[in-house]
Amino acid sequence: MACHGPQGNSQIPTTPSLAGQPRLFLENQLVLIREGLRNIPEMKGLLDGVKDAEIVAMAQYFAEQKPAARTGTVNDATWKRGEALAAKMLCASCHLPDYSGRQQIPRLAGQHEPFLLLSMKQFRDQPGLGRDTIMAASLYGLKDTELADLAHYLAHFR
Repeated sequence: MACHGPQGNSQIPTTPSLAGQPRLFLENQLVLIREGLRNIPEMKGLLDGVKDAEIVAMAQYFAEQKPAARTGTVNDATWKRGEALAAKMLCASCHLPDYSGRQQIPRLAGQHEPFLLLSMKQFRDQPGLGRDTIMAASLYGLKDTELADLAHYLAHFR
């Protein structure tokens, strides 16, 4: 919780909030990190030796926490461009219309804008081991400005 915040609500703009993420998504990510299939330098070694039952318990805990409401200024023009792009790309068909995620698909609504932008750029520019190939393909060819619009929209989703 030092990085992901109290009850899983991150205070660090480039660190995801875990509160309210789907349990199965969290379980899968924790296993991928533990097994070295997802390289997150900040997490290196933290899950070494953690048993599956403990991973299930951690995932359940964070899934049950309430996501904190995001604060900050909404730029209406950016938000509307992001909304239109999300609709065009059918983001809600997987992440659900409220962007809360489901099963193995993460919650996007209310995540930190810098985290969302960084994650989307990684999917687009550095697909690799432990990364979602569907997201890499979905974001392929998008400009940085479009990713920024999407990140703003999702971070401030209402």
